[in-house]
Amino acid sequence: MSNNYGDWLKEQREVAGLTQQQLAEVAVMTRTHIAHIEAGRRVPSKEDARRLDKALNTGNVLSRFLPQQDVAVADYFEAARQLEQQAVMIREFALSFVPGILQTERYARAVLSTSFPPVSEEECDRLVVTRLERSKILDDPVTPVVWALLDEAVLRRVVGGREVMAEQIMHMVRLAESGRVRVHVMPYGVGAYQLLQGLLTLMSFEDQPPLAYSEGVQVGKVHDSPAVVTRLHGAYDLALSDALSLKESVAMMKAIVKDCGSCD
Repeated sequence: MSNNYGDWLKEQREVAGLTQQQLAEVAVMTRTHIAHIEAGRRVPSKEDARRLDKALNTGNVLSRFLPQQDVAVADYFEAARQLEQQAVMIREFALSFVPGILQTERYARAVLSTSFPPVSEEECDRLVVTRLERSKILDDPVTPVVWALLDEAVLRRVVGGREVMAEQIMHMVRLAESGRVRVHVMPYGVGAYQLLQGLLTLMSFEDQPPLAYSEGVQVGKVHDSPAVVTRLHGAYDLALSDALSLKESVAMMKAIVKDCGSCD
């Protein structure tokens, strides 16, 4: 989204002589939340905007001109999408497809083209743009820390053709070799393991307890129960202990690309 809103908020805060922390205290928010809004990473709720207007004495400007979020995601994923943009650490587990934040444009389009009921070309374009926007969190060289645990099937299933698949795998190889993302492959030889029920994302934050997101066919849920989140963290850790090392995983990915008949 355009960051005119965030820039204007920052300008008004500075005119008022307030730090992000001071504004957060007056508006009953967190400093991190203020930072996300100013950077354009998050749209405030109507109540957030009302409190900011009151704290900065800006009438109803921030409330009246709330930017619209032009995003296209499944309804059940929207809460997780917003949380993903605020996390300082993201741990992904994928059983069928490459995690969304790691997808290339052509791979994402191939995945989204399998939707049922089918979507129009225009809607598919919107979905692809949103998915690529999500991946921009990796533009920051440090935060969030991202780990990806991939079932071997994610790499072996050819999505979009051999060329598209090779491009996608090499994208993850480059991210892994640069140190930006840790990628670990769960080989078929392990057999059954703790996470085979579906997709899982674990998220940690600066200013709130960790959360988890799980997804199956046409359903997804954000988990905030400490007991459930702890249990899912344990299952992830156990599965990760059986996965290939980073070096071994990269070697497997390169071998699969070679088998696809297209390298880098």
